[in-house]
Amino acid sequence: MTAAQAELQIDRPSLADGAALWRIARDSKALDLNSSYSYLLWCRDFAATSVVARAEDGTPVGFVTGYVRPDQPRTLLVWQVAVDESHRGRGLAGALLDGLAARTVAELGVTTVETTITPGNTASERLFASFAERHGARLEREVLFGTGLFPDGPHEPEVLHRIGPLAR
Repeated sequence: MTAAQAELQIDRPSLADGAALWRIARDSKALDLNSSYSYLLWCRDFAATSVVARAEDGTPVGFVTGYVRPDQPRTLLVWQVAVDESHRGRGLAGALLDGLAARTVAELGVTTVETTITPGNTASERLFASFAERHGARLEREVLFGTGLFPDGPHEPEVLHRIGPLAR
């Protein structure tokens, strides 16, 4: 953990964090922005499978949202990873992902992490490749959602990254 990370508190999101998570996602200019309502729901219904980093004053500065797949209860699907611009470049996304994985492995028996990444998103590809390497886990990739499946205009394919097994 870096000194910058040590200054931050990493914990579960609360309902009061929903607006800040929406703003961080919006300001990232890289994520598909969901409605503000969805971030509120995420903080209420998926807090056990999500994590937020807080500055000293309690303000969220980064987050990872995820959920356990209903048909594969040992698989954590990471939905979004975002870090406020003022806290980027310090390894915070990796620390958040590691913390969430440790918690869900211990509490929920998660053995696999999945996420989807669009081609060319090298920051996310590096984040998840280094996560797999740190955890000594395999990383498999395959197209999950091809371009033609998206009804709202041109969208790059979403490539599934499956990482596991994770050690308990």
